[in-house]
Amino acid sequence: MSPEAPPSPSASPAPHAAAPALLSRRSLLRTGAAATAGIGLGLTTAGCGFLPAGPTAYGDTEEPIDVKVDGDLVYFNWADFVDPAVFAGFEKEYGVKVIQSNFDSMEGMVAKLNAGNRYDIIFPSAKWAQRLAAGHRLRRIDHSKLRNAESVFGHYPYFADPWYDAGSGHTVPRIMYKTGIGWRKDKIGDGLSGSWDDLWSTRAKGKVFVLDDRDEVLGFAALKLGLDLTTTDEDELGRITETLRSLRPHLRGFSSDSYNNLLNGNAVMTQAWSGDMAAMLGQAEDPSVLGFEIAKEGAPVNSDCYAIPSDARHPGTAMLFIDYMLRPENVKKNIEYIGYPMPVGGTEDTYAALVEPFPECLVSAEDLKDDLFFRNGSAKGEQARDTAWTHVKAG
Repeated sequence: MSPEAPPSPSASPAPHAAAPALLSRRSLLRTGAAATAGIGLGLTTAGCGFLPAGPTAYGDTEEPIDVKVDGDLVYFNWADFVDPAVFAGFEKEYGVKVIQSNFDSMEGMVAKLNAGNRYDIIFPSAKWAQRLAAGHRLRRIDHSKLRNAESVFGHYPYFADPWYDAGSGHTVPRIMYKTGIGWRKDKIGDGLSGSWDDLWSTRAKGKVFVLDDRDEVLGFAALKLGLDLTTTDEDELGRITETLRSLRPHLRGFSSDSYNNLLNGNAVMTQAWSGDMAAMLGQAEDPSVLGFEIAKEGAPVNSDCYAIPSDARHPGTAMLFIDYMLRPENVKKNIEYIGYPMPVGGTEDTYAALVEPFPECLVSAEDLKDDLFFRNGSAKGEQARDTAWTHVKAG
């Protein structure tokens, strides 16, 4: 993505891509255009609508994985999302190399898979894990072969049988996060209302960003209106579109780089992922000027997973990597590095200490049970959401 100058406050809002001074971890270059790379999004019995049909298209995905070093690890994830010291430790212990590639969106990840690129370990979000598993694109993961699996599934029963992957048969959860509103107290003060209505604040007018992410933007407007988070009803989507049209005069743009926008002052208020807000605490010259709130109407919650593609060349090494990443000492290092909590028992205090100024960043078992995850819809429903998003972006 080529850097471009940010629009002036009086300009029509547009996607913002100013060159970051610091790496924003999850948000780095993330885009949410639902139709990226021409990938259909409807969840169907024919391989999720964007994947070849048939359970044998990629071999026997249920075949047990022999947990042993079977080659170097070909790794595909968001940029800068593992502590380099953890990578180095894995390489040294197992005598392998980690060969890294990065994606900038879930759609981009799947486009690479569909193009024939082969990886040993990937990190889909919940709804994308569901699509990939339904399309027979993921290997089955036997938790009994992971020494540290009990630290996840024994402490977070939600993940024992999540909606997106029955019995977590093809995934192991990695991180959790919520979506809220971040703002600069030194620019607009401290007294927000704790509602999504705060994005319409006259104090922030012209310097507000929302995420460049279809589900996140349609989702917060749905919650504001008391609607289902991932509604596909065309009348309800019409109400959502009108609500977001009324926000346009307040917007500076759509950007998923909330991390840098707040730090460098491009934004005085932004829709933001909790983990990015936590990461800011270690980078801001004065963290006390930052604020973060979770809206009383509800906050989307999500999780990313470890998964092994069905055509992975080195699934044994991938299993060793997952187990290594679940060791409490490595989990703590990664929590401190990326700013996101991980559902591993015994690491909760590490994250709580990290986000002490922003306790709203904490994700609890109760948050998971609230079921405010982004869900897959039918092909027709996803098309309706694509259309609504197109109208929102066009203004």
